[in-house]
Amino acid sequence: MIYVFLNTTSNNGKGIEAKAELEKIFNGEQLNFIDVKEIKNAAEKCSSLNPEDTIIISGGDGTLSRFINDIYELKLQNKIYFYTCGTGNDFVNDVREKCEIKNNLIPMNEFIKSLPVVTVNGQKHYFINGIGYGIDGYCCEEGDKQRAVSDKPVNYAGIAIKGMLGKFKPCGGTVTIDGVENRYKKIWLAPTMIGRFFGGGMKITPDQDRLNNEHVVSNCVFHDSGMLKTLMVFPSIFKGEHISHKDIIEIKTGHEVKVEFDKPCALQIDGETYTNITGYSVSYN
Repeated sequence: MIYVFLNTTSNNGKGIEAKAELEKIFNGEQLNFIDVKEIKNAAEKCSSLNPEDTIIISGGDGTLSRFINDIYELKLQNKIYFYTCGTGNDFVNDVREKCEIKNNLIPMNEFIKSLPVVTVNGQKHYFINGIGYGIDGYCCEEGDKQRAVSDKPVNYAGIAIKGMLGKFKPCGGTVTIDGVENRYKKIWLAPTMIGRFFGGGMKITPDQDRLNNEHVVSNCVFHDSGMLKTLMVFPSIFKGEHISHKDIIEIKTGHEVKVEFDKPCALQIDGETYTNITGYSVSYN
């Protein structure tokens, strides 16, 4: 049996189209569709499946992240696939060179053997892409506000530019990696990543390998630059070329990362927004 956990609201409501697409791909095979919005926890359903059953997660990065958090500690033996129909697709951008993708189906088992944990306000979450903190979290917060009042696609680039022009106020903060503390007067971004991409295609940590044997994550700090230079450098993140600006960009790797801001700021975990956050910590061992 093939069980499809389907987010019908992904990609601005176009996620429902995945049902017909998957039925065409698996022509003649029996598919059991489960709307992720109608179950509280995927683990309850998955724990009753036979090991021979196949699991397909259909949605965007947020759907994938929530599903993996539900089932991660079950250590399922089932074959698990991700059928992407989201808007950002940062996970797909990162893994397309690391696996064979057929019919838009990504084999997931290798990628979820080991995942880092982020702790925010005492709550722990596994993550598949990364944590955005600073103007990235601000963009997600503003995007959520726009989605609440309009069906139009959110222009995150536009939000980011307006943020850098004054709506987002960077502040000082401390980043501690494997016990080594660094203090910054003004932080625009301080994400920690297991993958390379966030924000719908930004190559924020271009050298990060999610399958690295050392189990390290990458932290990138965009710091202590003025408005004009920030505006000039920011677009280069899409190609990973921002790392050449070593006076304002620092990328370091480690097993334990702690980021603390001097004032509360929005944060995103795999695209899911958390507001009024003063810090987060990541562990990957």
